[in-house]
Amino acid sequence: MVRRPEALGWKVSGILQSVGRAHEVDIWAEGGGARQIKIDGKAATQLALGRIARVLWLVPAMDRLWIEGAEGRRRFLDRVTMSFAPSHAESVLSFEKTMRERNRLLKDQVRDAHWYQALEAQMALSGAEIDAGRRAALVELHRAQAEAETAFPVAELELTATDGEMPGSAADYRTALAESRFRDLMAGRTLVGPHRADLYGVYAAKGVPARDCSTGEQKALLVSLILANARALAKSFGAPPILLLDEVAAHLDAGRRAALYNEICALDAQAWMTGTGPELFAELGARAQRFEVTDEAGLSSVTAL
Repeated sequence: MVRRPEALGWKVSGILQSVGRAHEVDIWAEGGGARQIKIDGKAATQLALGRIARVLWLVPAMDRLWIEGAEGRRRFLDRVTMSFAPSHAESVLSFEKTMRERNRLLKDQVRDAHWYQALEAQMALSGAEIDAGRRAALVELHRAQAEAETAFPVAELELTATDGEMPGSAADYRTALAESRFRDLMAGRTLVGPHRADLYGVYAAKGVPARDCSTGEQKALLVSLILANARALAKSFGAPPILLLDEVAAHLDAGRRAALYNEICALDAQAWMTGTGPELFAELGARAQRFEVTDEAGLSSVTAL
């Protein structure tokens, strides 16, 4: 959006209170350039920002989590994993970069094993890290759901794979890549690894796969996971995450809306929530600040209510 049509760029500056410390944070992009970050006046990376603060979000597109393709569920699980271990992002980027290079060899029908060995060694390391991180994140989510009695249903989660289980160690995965080379050459792409994983969810109380639940139940399961993620982070990180919840009340009845707001307040987390009308947040009472965003003559304005 910021690149159209004038590419003017943007900047956001603020004071971040996190884990008993205050940090000055500046994030900006000049024109159509890449995003840049400074923390306490020094150039920093997105990973460094992730180490001093955690942010969880829920947007309407995620309501289709259980019925869309596996790629969306992998992205969701990777975001959860990164919330616990920001370095997970580096493992994912390393794996994807190396896999693209291997896939280029496969598409060009290169058969010399020497071209593959170094790439497969790197893929094996980062791939095993990705798989281990995802499984550790699922353990945290299961524990956080089990430790809390809420109005939101518990989701049983399992990491599955399109072509069998992901090999458990880097050495095993490297062997699997070598053994799969002929099949991969036929397909022109890598067929085994963490990029073939899927997240399978079940509505625990009913024993019904999440993809077969009603729209309201699917949204409740998703909210349950976000809240479990937040509870687990508050314990392991030492501070609750910032919550960005867009259209969070959609498909939730008044009882579940009230339960959601009670949980957020109990977490003592800063939460930004949007909705189409003030009635959706009536259950919050005096516990929140309210702002109305209006559009006049193509310009947005914000008014405190």
